[in-house]
Amino acid sequence: MKRRFLGAGCWVLGLSAALFAQSFSQRGFLETDFIGYPQTVPNDSGQEIGEALFRYEAFYKLNSDWQFAGGIDARADTHEQVDRAWELSWDDRERRRPSFEVRQLNATYAKKKLTVVLGKQFIRWGKADILNPTDRFAPQDYLSVVDSEFLAITAARATYGGQSNTIDLVWVPLFTPSRIPLLDQRWSNVPAGIALGELPPSFPGGSQFGARWNHIGSVAEYSLSFYDGHNNLPLFNFQETRPLAVEIERYYPQMRMYGGDAAIPLKGVTVKAEAAYFTSTTKTEDEYALYVVQLERQAGEWFFIGGYAGQVVTEHRSIFDFAPDRGLTSAFLGRAGYTIDTNRSVALETALRQNGKGEWAKLEYSQALGAHWRATAALTLIRGDESDFLGQYRRNSHAMLALRYSF
Repeated sequence: MKRRFLGAGCWVLGLSAALFAQSFSQRGFLETDFIGYPQTVPNDSGQEIGEALFRYEAFYKLNSDWQFAGGIDARADTHEQVDRAWELSWDDRERRRPSFEVRQLNATYAKKKLTVVLGKQFIRWGKADILNPTDRFAPQDYLSVVDSEFLAITAARATYGGQSNTIDLVWVPLFTPSRIPLLDQRWSNVPAGIALGELPPSFPGGSQFGARWNHIGSVAEYSLSFYDGHNNLPLFNFQETRPLAVEIERYYPQMRMYGGDAAIPLKGVTVKAEAAYFTSTTKTEDEYALYVVQLERQAGEWFFIGGYAGQVVTEHRSIFDFAPDRGLTSAFLGRAGYTIDTNRSVALETALRQNGKGEWAKLEYSQALGAHWRATAALTLIRGDESDFLGQYRRNSHAMLALRYSF
């Protein structure tokens, strides 16, 4: 039945393209990746992974007020990070990546100063480039922790304002969690000798709400933001079923966030800062503040971004969690890139713990091969102490080759 639904959806999109060619646009790509790990880990002996992703997106403009956007992803892999069930996913609550997924499906109404977007959509907040503490409506896929991608959420979003002041209101009726590493694979970092099982997760009910005010002035751009809902990253309950055998349950604590960000362009460099304070009524969740200060510079074909991310814990309550955003604090973060020509580019991303116990660096080279093809090669190096968030993945250094055909 779900296969018929997917086929019917593709047929409708194709018919729309034929009937409304002037108002209809589409794009997509097919990408194949090969990832190689030089080392094994205690719970995963696999060292070679093949992945394939087909993405199709379509856009239709009905009139000056209404437009619609939709997209699907189809995936496959060799390492069972993708669900083998051929089902169409909407809510992104699966442990594994779904084989077929509605990437986005939304309607946009725009009239004068008001814009309303309804449906599954991507929502990004914040101005920093290396870490965004205020970005609360942006769950991510962390199956491979350092190579994450954002997930869309089901939401109603209303934006009102002009060039100087903008109010952004978001209401989310359906909770979308971030996807965390699989227990039986290398990015979970499970100790040897312990049998782990997973209980059904406890997803929160109710809705989430957020508001953001942004001001663009003559000297700086800044905003204030508020969020009331749940953390999309989990805490864990553990139940020992027998000696050295544990069942894990994910649950998602209540969260309230008060944040702000600013960007100040100066001569030759732009200063960006972002900070947020988090409180919770969940007794096992920490209360803390995250902040980022960075410098950004564009010089010819080069760009440079560098800064520091920090954390201040005002009340420590949690024992077992998975928090990549907090894991990148107390660290110097940087990104640099160079455009060699219209077809070739190279980029470097890095994170260095201030105490030297964790390091991560990714070097990437990309080259276009004609009008539709692009090849990308990347090397990721991870080092550090086992007690450090980055250092615990020191056996996960890897190389990646990707080939993409875009249309």
